[in-house]
Amino acid sequence: MTLIKPAVVADCQLLATIGGQSFIESHGSSASAVDIATYVAEKYTSEVFEKELANPENLYHIIYYGAEPAGYSKIILNTGHANIGAGNVTKLERLYLLKEFYDKKLGHELLQFNVALARQNSQSGMWLFTWTGNERAVNFYKRSGFKIIGSHDFKISETHYNPNHQMLLTF
Repeated sequence: MTLIKPAVVADCQLLATIGGQSFIESHGSSASAVDIATYVAEKYTSEVFEKELANPENLYHIIYYGAEPAGYSKIILNTGHANIGAGNVTKLERLYLLKEFYDKKLGHELLQFNVALARQNSQSGMWLFTWTGNERAVNFYKRSGFKIIGSHDFKISETHYNPNHQMLLTF
């Protein structure tokens, strides 16, 4: 049984833990160990998530598998991009799932939840960036109907950038 619920300030440490672990599991080989560790230490803290959750534009949801938190998502409604003509599109900024929960269809369930939420808010599509080296994620999004529409260099450190696909799903 799964449950998806909005994240609240009390979930900040949980989000930081899941985010850091998931980032390492899916992107850990994309840069040096030092760059990855520094990035995670800076970006996945309770303080960072407390600020993120204070902004009502950031919509975070946690997915549970039974009683276990398995992952989370972050979307931002009405976030256009130069490569996308419409302004009423949603940015899927994060869809993180811990490796132990892969192959349970939880990523698909969380994505569909966010697509439904975007549609309920009169959005015309959803876009994201995903690391080109994360073939599992790229293929997941392609199977879900996303198309590659551009590229982006994601900054890991002052000296390292990861190539990313920009992908779009239109409703």
